[in-house]
Amino acid sequence: MHTDSLHLYVDQLYTSPYAMSVFVALTVKQLPFTLHTVDLAAGAQHAAQFAHDSLSARVPMLQHGDFCLSESSAISEYLDENWGGAPLYPRDAQQKARARQIQAWLRSDLLPIRLERSTEVIFMQPSDQPLSAAAQQAASKLFAAAGQLIGDEGGPIFGDWCIADVDLALMLNRLLKNGDAVPEKLAHYAQQQWAHPAIAQWLQFHQRG
Repeated sequence: MHTDSLHLYVDQLYTSPYAMSVFVALTVKQLPFTLHTVDLAAGAQHAAQFAHDSLSARVPMLQHGDFCLSESSAISEYLDENWGGAPLYPRDAQQKARARQIQAWLRSDLLPIRLERSTEVIFMQPSDQPLSAAAQQAASKLFAAAGQLIGDEGGPIFGDWCIADVDLALMLNRLLKNGDAVPEKLAHYAQQQWAHPAIAQWLQFHQRG
């Protein structure tokens, strides 16, 4: 496919974990793209044209020619299925299904963590509020599942890196970067994954600010 018309729309503050995931996906695949920011605080995502194109009035949104797509996991799959370069998902069917399961779970569950430890604690400043009982329960659920997925060496979930590693590391970093207790093996994994060059590029947007 031609890549000269790829456009990625992200939040103006660069705090969306889903926008970061797609930015990493495009960067890893070394696809040229133009980055655009959307002022969510001003409600720019609800502007008629953007809401129409994105379908869900949310970021991230990828525009490829006349085709627009929102929802980060859908975008990552679209990129992986239509362009070569470094794979974003495992090639093994069962591992690929597991990676998709991890992404879907992290986006649909663990709400108390997402509410009490927004990505502002990672990209801006930590929260001074202790975790509620509900968030502690969600953290225990996260730790149990992550502990099954992550080996003792703390490397990528499937041996080779995949986009689900970005999403899992970010969820763990909601706690770790805030100073909340995280099991050592999981903390090591999150730190290793956070050192990925494509994530470092995303973090530079905050350093410039």
